[in-house]
Amino acid sequence: MNQAAVATTPPLGAVRLHDWGILRARGEDATTFLQGQLTHDVASAGLKQARLAGYCTAKGRLLATFIVWQAAPNEWLLACSVELLPAMLKRLSMFVLRARCRISDASAELALWGWTGDTPPGGLLPTQPWEVARPETGGQVIRLPDGLGQPRGLLALAADQAVEAPALSADTWRWLEVASGVVRVVGATSEAFVPQMVNLELVGGVSFKKGCYPGQEVVARSQYRGTLKRRGYLFSSETALQPGLEVFSSTDPSQPAGLVALAAACPERGALAFVELKRAEAQAELHAGTPDGPLLTPTPLPYALPGDED
Repeated sequence: MNQAAVATTPPLGAVRLHDWGILRARGEDATTFLQGQLTHDVASAGLKQARLAGYCTAKGRLLATFIVWQAAPNEWLLACSVELLPAMLKRLSMFVLRARCRISDASAELALWGWTGDTPPGGLLPTQPWEVARPETGGQVIRLPDGLGQPRGLLALAADQAVEAPALSADTWRWLEVASGVVRVVGATSEAFVPQMVNLELVGGVSFKKGCYPGQEVVARSQYRGTLKRRGYLFSSETALQPGLEVFSSTDPSQPAGLVALAAACPERGALAFVELKRAEAQAELHAGTPDGPLLTPTPLPYALPGDED
């Protein structure tokens, strides 16, 4: 099989996601508490829907992004980058105050797996992105936006429970994550972005109809004051990149034009990066790291940016 054929063949299998961690919010006030902390409307999710959501500073900057779902009544699970988990545990716990809710680290009890293919481990496939299924074998299956034209998602299981599926490489899973255009905030990018800078509201990560949360006024003002000047774009590169790497435009190389938000590389598909960028520089010649660093080649997003449809 040639390189081009390999690159377009959808991967199949599952991989344990060691770069993710899981928090648990449990108690009678858990739903109300999270509703007042996160950018999305978790109160309307119920047991059959997951939510993509951001957690912001008072200035509207993303501290972390979570995939949030109910494991049981009065019990929520929040998956995020593992390197951010201790800080998020501390910060969320600090704001619980008198609410009947306890935040804890569930990573030792639960394992998070990424899967791709028509039949996830457990055999129960949710029909739409962000739906949650509960196989008889245990755990929860959360469908994510499809990758390379086939289903993919997360599987939360007891840490000691085995997964029967072909092995998928961690590099391939991360490449699919980047290609989805759904950004996960990591340590190098915490507090770097307002949600719209990384298209979070376009992929279902922000509700503008729910009540207040930290940074809500800034996020709402960014949405309604006019055309957003910064957005997220996909680029390929001949060199593997890292989150937090600055991006420079040939039109003004004296200062950074953007920042790599998430990146991945695998032998079959090369290097890919999701870059937060000034919209005015989106068509310019772009280089990563330095003004003469690796050239970035534009790659289509799986969704349209408002104002770019024509």
